[in-house]
Amino acid sequence: MKKVIFTASIAVLALNMMNAQNLNSNLKYPETKKISHTDEYFGSKVADPYRWLEDDRADDTKDWVQREVAFTNDYLKKIPFREEIRNQLKDIWNYEKIGAPFKEGDFTYFYKNDGLQAQSVLYRTDKSGKTEVFLDPNKFSEKGTTSLAGVSFNKKGTLVAYSISEGGSDWNKIIILNAITKEKIDETIVDVKFSGASWLGDEGFYYSSYDKPKGSELSAKTDMHKVYFHKLGTKQSEDQLIIGGENFKRRYMGIGVSDDERFEILSASEATSGNELYIKDLKKKTDFLAIQKGYDFNTDFIDSKGDFIYALTDKNAPNMRLVKFNINQPDIWVDVIPETDNVLNVSTGGGYIFAKYIKDAVTSVKQFDYDGKLIRTIDLPGIGTASGFGGKEKEKDLYFSFTNYITPGTTYKFNVETGKSETYQKPKVKFNPEDYISEQVFYTSKDGTKVPMMINYKKGTKLNGKNPTILYSYGGFNISLQPAFSVVNAIWMENGGIYAVPNIRGGGEYGKKWHDAGTKMQKKNVFEDFIAAGEYLQNKGYTSKEYMALSGRSNGGLLVGATMTMRPDLAKVAFPGVGVLDMLRYNKFTAGAGWSYDYGTAEDSKEMFEYLKSYSPVHNVKKGVCYPSTMIITSDHDDRVVPAHSFKFGAELQEKQSCNNPVLVRIEVNAGHGAGRSTDQVIGENADLLSFALYEMGVKTLKK
Repeated sequence: MKKVIFTASIAVLALNMMNAQNLNSNLKYPETKKISHTDEYFGSKVADPYRWLEDDRADDTKDWVQREVAFTNDYLKKIPFREEIRNQLKDIWNYEKIGAPFKEGDFTYFYKNDGLQAQSVLYRTDKSGKTEVFLDPNKFSEKGTTSLAGVSFNKKGTLVAYSISEGGSDWNKIIILNAITKEKIDETIVDVKFSGASWLGDEGFYYSSYDKPKGSELSAKTDMHKVYFHKLGTKQSEDQLIIGGENFKRRYMGIGVSDDERFEILSASEATSGNELYIKDLKKKTDFLAIQKGYDFNTDFIDSKGDFIYALTDKNAPNMRLVKFNINQPDIWVDVIPETDNVLNVSTGGGYIFAKYIKDAVTSVKQFDYDGKLIRTIDLPGIGTASGFGGKEKEKDLYFSFTNYITPGTTYKFNVETGKSETYQKPKVKFNPEDYISEQVFYTSKDGTKVPMMINYKKGTKLNGKNPTILYSYGGFNISLQPAFSVVNAIWMENGGIYAVPNIRGGGEYGKKWHDAGTKMQKKNVFEDFIAAGEYLQNKGYTSKEYMALSGRSNGGLLVGATMTMRPDLAKVAFPGVGVLDMLRYNKFTAGAGWSYDYGTAEDSKEMFEYLKSYSPVHNVKKGVCYPSTMIITSDHDDRVVPAHSFKFGAELQEKQSCNNPVLVRIEVNAGHGAGRSTDQVIGENADLLSFALYEMGVKTLKK
């Protein structure tokens, strides 16, 4: 229920350049014109003076971006230790990184980065022990901004389809090779989005995409996914549409093939939570059988054994359970691993099932057979996050990684029969965990909810309220923030900083109930949890307002934007990164409408509109308020959360900021939402983030 009212055109009002000269600030921001544009929701008129910044192809938008980039660079250049931080990051980053190996056909593959390579290289080793480069993404583009987005082998390991992302875009291309000779054997498949490649024998593979939008491919709405089958040796224009379009309209869809190549599995959804599940029995040549209809639950195919399908579901189990059912009796589900008090995720390998539980944000792992019999509880190297434990059915050695906030990620080899683990690859990072503390505390949010938080800092840190502190979180989409080492955080702590991560509502740390408690009309719980975390750190002497920075990306960018407009007095610095910041229009761009499970939309109801508007960062910047020193972070190729969110928020803040705290808009060129960025891009952004935070907190020189 929305109508648009145009009272004047952009051209007529181009002379309205009022926000550049804020009388209360010594900073002269780039001029940003305002237009008279009004939307109406349920009888309420909402001005949108920076609507023109949504057009990423317009010359005036491009000109504004260039001026903002220049302004930001000029400001950052005056930070005396900016290059010193960059050099510190380069130094600690420059170590060999080797991923866990995986077998495909007669080869063992692994990723490796020598240290500062733009992208990690995919290597392989044959049975004789000879190792060679298989794919080097650093040769995909001159500046290393084209990344390897995914690799899919057929079951024999003789064919491979790999995806590339150019400039960080979600729009990918698929390139097909003879995996033995590395020769390209087919035309490149283009315009692929939110999809892998799932092989059906040697014949070809399934992939998913949308019709190319008529407007900008980086911002236009995409909401009707289609699944195609590409037969090797044919043109993409001849690819068979398997499902999708007006007769089966879904926002997200994908078809996978079971390891035994007997079943095709179709998962379809309208949002990021809840899915339909359909299975086709290729042995009996049946049509797709509906296993789960509607979007009330999340149910994912895990594996199959003969007639039995194994699935992970939150149906009647908010913390997840593993079930099995006979394909001939799909309505009868039997628990294999029942729900417990802790959130469950599973992987398979070596003929076993591995249950990875989250308890208060840390991992425990148990090994089961396919009948649900407990084989053993697996001893982990410490308290933190374990991931992996996946592989082919006949492999007896699997691999897992372990990390926490002060332990660099280490890869271990695990034998499924003996249960013994041994170190496989330990990185040589210039960091000594013995010098640092990682502690977990529980604090109370506004409504009395207990929330866990991990606090990390160097031993000997005095809790005198003067420690530079980054408060980072996410709080959405059922995503759990578990402890993980970061060289960026290592440099922050080395320079006297504290890094704190609260596991706020909206995440998945405590299952569906925890997630739902931070969605739609309960979304403000997320912000209140974050605010309470900041207050806890200040009350306990870890830091104070003048030494605190708020940080988050994507949905976490919304978290920061909402928090700094609700409580501008909470922190000195704010980093809303690639954030969802216009809550009335987020669903108008690319795949944004799929986020409605978490947010609701302004068109849902008057109540929902008013709730969204009450915290939407773009709509809650007020004149006469001193906001934190802010660096808004976005990228020109972000087609997940379009940069217009950041542009409009930046324009509002620059116009209305009432004090000398700067408002910068940092725009990365040839980068997307985050994945696939080159090492140099990542180091550059984090050097700016850390140095800006310290500079705005009054730090003059770095500790030696």
